[in-house]
This record gives sequence, C-alpha cells and structure tokens, in this order.
Amino acid sequence: MSSRRRWWQFGLAIVGCCGTTGIAAAADTPPLATVFAYKPSQKDVECESPAVADYPKCKVDVERRGKVSGWVVFGPGGQVVRRFVDTDGDGSVDQWRYYNLGMEVFRDIDTNKNNKADQCRWVNFAGSRWGIDTNEDGRIDQWKHLSAAEASREAINAIAAGDMPALQSLMINAEDLRSLGVARETAAKLLEASGGAVKTISASKSKLLGAGTKWMRFDAQMPSLIPGDDERAGKDLLVYENAMVIVENGGASGLVQLGEMVLVGDVWKLTQAPLPIEGTETIAAGGILMQPVLSAGAPTGGNAPSPEMQKLLTDLQKLDDAQPQAGATREDVAKYNARRAELILGLYKQAEGAEEKEMWLRQLVDGLAAAVQTGGDVEGLSQLKKLETDLRKSSPESKLVSYAEFRVLQSEYTLQIMAVQETEKRTELQKQWLESLAAFVKKHPESEDAPDAMLQLAVTEEFNSRTKEALEWYRRLAALKVDSSAVRRAEGAIRRLELKGKSLALSGPMLGEGTLDVAKLRGKTVLVIYWATNCVPCTEDLPELRQLYQAYKPKGFEIVGVCLDMDPKPVAEYIQTHKVPWPHIYEGKGLESPAAIQYGVISLPTMLLVNAQGIVESRNTSVQDLKLQLPRLLK
Repeated sequence: MSSRRRWWQFGLAIVGCCGTTGIAAAADTPPLATVFAYKPSQKDVECESPAVADYPKCKVDVERRGKVSGWVVFGPGGQVVRRFVDTDGDGSVDQWRYYNLGMEVFRDIDTNKNNKADQCRWVNFAGSRWGIDTNEDGRIDQWKHLSAAEASREAINAIAAGDMPALQSLMINAEDLRSLGVARETAAKLLEASGGAVKTISASKSKLLGAGTKWMRFDAQMPSLIPGDDERAGKDLLVYENAMVIVENGGASGLVQLGEMVLVGDVWKLTQAPLPIEGTETIAAGGILMQPVLSAGAPTGGNAPSPEMQKLLTDLQKLDDAQPQAGATREDVAKYNARRAELILGLYKQAEGAEEKEMWLRQLVDGLAAAVQTGGDVEGLSQLKKLETDLRKSSPESKLVSYAEFRVLQSEYTLQIMAVQETEKRTELQKQWLESLAAFVKKHPESEDAPDAMLQLAVTEEFNSRTKEALEWYRRLAALKVDSSAVRRAEGAIRRLELKGKSLALSGPMLGEGTLDVAKLRGKTVLVIYWATNCVPCTEDLPELRQLYQAYKPKGFEIVGVCLDMDPKPVAEYIQTHKVPWPHIYEGKGLESPAAIQYGVISLPTMLLVNAQGIVESRNTSVQDLKLQLPRLLK
C-alpha cells in the first residue's frame, strides 16, 4: 500500500471533536512504526530515520498553529525528525517534512488534494531544488527552482544513471526560448544543440563521463548579463558563458564542459550536452548566446561593429562551426587553437570598452590554458605568455593581469610535470611550483585566484609533513573571510591540526538509518576513520583493524567510520565483502561532505584517536601506532 495514503487509512484522521477540523487528541498519536514507514519520494534525501531499537526513545506529539495542524516526531536525542502537516485545515495531511540534525531538509507536497505528492522541495542545507512530479510517479518531470550548481549535479547524475529523460528535462526547450524572447535564428541554433544532447551522450565512449561518474563541484566565473534591448532576446538574459564541472570516476578526476547555461525563471537550463575534456577529444568553443550578433540586421550607427571586427566575427563563427571533432589529430587541434587565438586576439584589440575587452581576453586565456593543461599544447603556452606580457604592458592595473599570470603558472607546471618521470626531478619541480605560488600570492593577495593558490600551498606543505608551514598558509587563507570553499576547508584544516588535547565534536547521518554522534560514546576509546571504497591504503589496513576491534571492543574500544563515497551502493557492497563491523557516518558528498569540511580532511585514510574522556589523543594515528596506544588507553 502506498505511503501517500490518507491518515484515516491508518486510523489517523486529523479531525477534532464536534466535527470541527483540527488536530486529534494526543492519545490518538500514530504508532512509530507507521510514522517511519513514510519515506521521501526522492532517493537522494539524507534524513534521520532512527533504528527500530531506538523507537522507545522517540515520541509523536500533536501540533497546531492557527489553521495549520499535524504531528511532530522527535528522535531519540529529542531532535525533530518528521512533521506531517495539514496546511489548509481540511483534515488531510498535504505536506510530509523530513529532517536531518534537527533541521528540515526535504518536503513532499500534495497540491491537488489527492493524497499523493506532486511537488517536492529540498530546503536549508540540502539545497534549493523544487521539482514538480506531474504524473505522481516519483520522478521529477520539470523544475520550478534549480540553481546552476544543482542543475550541473542533476545533469551528471542523470548521465551516470543512464536516465536520458532526466537529462532532457534539464535542457532548454522551445517554450523556454519563447518565454525569454530569444531571436528566431539564435533559438533555432540553441534548439539544435540542446535537442541533440541525448544523442551526443548516448554515442559518447568517454572513460570519464558515464556509469560511475560522481559530481564533485560546479566551476564557473560570474554569470553574464545580455541586456533585453540587445537583438538576441526580448528580455534580459542571465548566462554562464562556459560552465564546467569537476567529476570523479574510478578514482580519476577531470573536467566536464557544460558550456552555456541560461536562467529561465528560477531554473538554470543547459544548452548543450555535457562533454568531458579528455586530452584533445573535446575542444572548448564559444557558446551560441555569447557570440556577437552577425546577422544582417545588426544594430547600426555607433553600436555596429567595424568592418574589421565584422570580418573577425564571421571568421570565428566559421572556425567554430568546423572545429575538430573527437578523434582529431594533435596537429589539427593545435592548428585550430592557434587560429582561434589569433582571431580572438584580433577581436580583443578591436573591441571598444573595458567590459567587451575583458570578455574576449578571458575567453582567450581560458581556451589556451585548457588546451595546454588537457592536451599538452606547447604552442598554446607561448601564446598565453605573450598575452600576459602584452596585457601587463597595456593595462598593468587590470585584474586580468593576475588572471592570465596564474594560468601561465599552472600551464607551465603541467607541461613540466608531464615531461619528467624521475622522482628527484619531480620533487624539484614541485619545490619551484610552491615558490611560484607563494610569489603569486605575495604579488596579488586580493586576486580571485589567491584563495586557490593559498590552499594548494597549505595542502602541499601538509602532505610533506611541514605542519607549521601548512598552518601558516591555512590561517592566511581563513583570514580572507570570503565566501569560498577554499576558505571553509582551510578553517576545517586548522581545527583538525589543532585537535590534540581538545574534545572532538562530530556527528552525522548513519549509513542506513539514524544519527551517529561521537559525543554519545563518551566512556569509550574511539577511533574515527575517514575513508572511501577506492582508497587502497584504507583497504590494506582493514585486516589489522578488524583484529584490534575484536580484541579491544570488550574492553571499551569503538571505531566510527566516516565514509566519503558519493554513491551509497558500492559502500554497502564493500562493507559486506570486507566484513566491516563498525558503524559509519555517511553524507554522500565526498570530500565536500560537512563531516570532511568540518576538519578540512585532505587525504585518506585520516584517523583520529579519542580517549574515554572525549579528548583527542592523536589527530593522525596509524594502525602501528594503535597497537601501542590501545593497551595504554584501555588499562
């Protein structure tokens, strides 16, 4: 029987005395087994579901605020885990709300009063997605609200699952283009690109993008505004020009090009198939919307491009229309990149106004850097260096000087590392790379790339066991106080590196059901292990860890795993195959999991040892260390 049935089918009608609509008496609260039989309609919802053994510690209370009434469910720790709400006073539940760590993360909504969810919303720290399930089959048919980052994740997840209808729902369509008033010729090109997305993905033989691909991070510059009085559309358009996604597959990470993304109402839509950047197989090209208008109806007078610029624009469009396809030779790709760089450089020189010049220059820098770092294009590096030199001479105060300089540094280091295999030479190159990054930060402390440079410096110093130097960089990064994932990770790393002698605060949803809080294990010696199924050292440590667990568990030893996999299915299979007996915190967000960011975890395994008083004995222990530490702590 569906979990979306009426309360009266459970004997749980929300009807008060004397026939008035209201909340039933507290004595009529539903049994907990019935309450927890309700599950979110979507699979990726992380909410607390207490274990059956903890049901006696849970309770259900009546709740009413004005016309809104329902039931609130409290977990074993006193935190809210569910709410079932009648929002309009008609006696039937029309919202099923789910909580994690005491905060609402998801709600199913019945808007048409047939006791089935036809909308669903992710809220608070679960994001901002709002989906519509038109036929109430548990699948999102269209989106009401979707951020750019969430749209990119939905696209990657759809491709990984082979769910092409889900991917198509994320692509811009004819109705979207009509609502935006996009010009007919431009709309036709966008529809052709978006309409062929499923076919392009289905025909792809990419090793990076496919089954098993895990979304890691959305990566894009600030969105661009195309004004409504431009002939490309009838209203203002908000566009990401060349959005990227960082993904992982089989332990290997890489970039996937999303291209242009367009805001339609409150939903970001894709305009082309997501394409992996693998060697020279995929070439980043300009999008359709952000290409200057080339039609005969272009604006006249002061807004019309000069004959020189018009020719460059026409040549660029022709070049992009005939760009190298998958399987093209390195020579063909190099020739394409060189010619494109030449044309964009010409457009940059012809452009009038700082904004237009910056647009062309960023496009040129990004394209050349991608060609170097993914395909080893040596000629591209020479062009990139010349660009930086020219910019430094012509506009020394421009923020694009540091932008180009950072990508020159990255590209040089990439080519150097690709060219050598000897460990000693690689060590020397890494030393030079760190010196270059430090010099960049000193020279451009407020640049947009300074946080990433600082994080790379801090992480590398920590990997090389230079904790003091790592902390210095982490602290400098944290002091920036900007909204950045690099800053949040630095704050967590400082917390982790200074853990010894302090209490450990760590809790999160368990793999399966319930919540795991390390503080509730006070009185036991606890080993916290950050791990993942693809972490080879984690697997190598397992036999000895199982032996230690079996020997010392009766004496008060406990292990808590923090799994940083994105997909729960291989985790369950791994635990069963390797007979892992201890519980795990699992948030499904990889290194972006709150439990990982909280302590700035950068490598696996990371093992924290906590004594019976809840104080951290070691922030970086090992199996060999444990053999000496446990007998002392468990006397």
